[in-house]
Amino acid sequence: MSGAADTDPTTVATLVVVGAASGYGLAWLTLLAIPALAVVQVLATRVGALTGRNLQRAVQDGYGRLVSSLLLVSVLVVNVVTVGADIAAGAAAIGLLVGLESRWLVPVFAVAVLTLLFLGGYDEVERVLKWIMIGLLAYGGAVVLARPEWSAVARGSLLPPMSVTATHVTGALAILGTLLTTYTYLWQTVEQVEEKAAGKSLRIREFDAVVGATLACVIGWSILVASGATLGVHHEKVDTAQQAAQALRPLAGSLASELFAVGLLAAAVIAAPVIMAAGGYAAASAFGWRRGLSCSPRQAPGFYALIAVQAVVGSVLAMGVVSPIRLLFLASLVAGVVTPFGLVLLVLCAGNPRLVGERPISRGLRAAGWVVAAGTAAVSLLFLAQQFHLVRL
Repeated sequence: MSGAADTDPTTVATLVVVGAASGYGLAWLTLLAIPALAVVQVLATRVGALTGRNLQRAVQDGYGRLVSSLLLVSVLVVNVVTVGADIAAGAAAIGLLVGLESRWLVPVFAVAVLTLLFLGGYDEVERVLKWIMIGLLAYGGAVVLARPEWSAVARGSLLPPMSVTATHVTGALAILGTLLTTYTYLWQTVEQVEEKAAGKSLRIREFDAVVGATLACVIGWSILVASGATLGVHHEKVDTAQQAAQALRPLAGSLASELFAVGLLAAAVIAAPVIMAAGGYAAASAFGWRRGLSCSPRQAPGFYALIAVQAVVGSVLAMGVVSPIRLLFLASLVAGVVTPFGLVLLVLCAGNPRLVGERPISRGLRAAGWVVAAGTAAVSLLFLAQQFHLVRL
């Protein structure tokens, strides 16, 4: 589920924008993200399954309230921005389908997501979202029918660019931010705790995590290549959902906007509940409140109140003057700057014998985790140095 939620509207919009701006120049990063995201999700699986805690609770028990509070702030900052962006995307998708101004559809979509979370238990929420995942298949066919120059696609997918530009750095951070965003691995730990009665072995859980990570990155690669083949060849700037929809024109022709809207809406409905619930779990864990989608709002009022607050703040953000596509891309950049901190704590928790008992991670997995965290941090620092004019590219 967290793998599918990783293909949320921020991922869709980010890869469309990057493909339009850089063509296939960063396609290699979406493929390199497969092992990176797989490592992160396996680490998260082990933390959740072996500790019986979500990441927020594991950090608090293993490293104290101060570190836990810093993680909580980082989670909520990213979550609120991403929730706002995803609500804006869901409203924009509905607007494309019914021909209405998306801004006024924001409350409608937010209420629909809250209804799903408040009235359905965890099993019901997961069952609904699994069916909606079918909508993500719309992106798979677009890359084939876009008829890209396959030699250029191969070069972009296998070789990093010889020269690094400011556009490449920004695009790289956005890609890493949206694929390795904090809520993805936080929710992966939550799933292990919620599904503890399912009887799955740790190896099967880790295999599921790798499959989900691979699916998310392959879909991301498809979106970037389709966008590069349609928008990137003309260096078109993408600011609106209608412009982003042109990446699907080779597949859907005049129905490109409608097909893009269906895929974007599916991504939003999958991701928004997960992001809100992940934030609720993190905050409720930090405060020691009862939590869980298997509980009713009456049984866990604080948990559901936190979900509702994220939805309200996100809706206010979604109704602002920033276009949904730009807001989605901004959310990816914010996530990219913040997520290295969470990745460091994830690796530490997975290797902490006090938390995982006698089954800490292997040296190879630990090293891979540190490489992912360090690589993401390096791109984040380079981006910040660029923004503050400390380096010129």
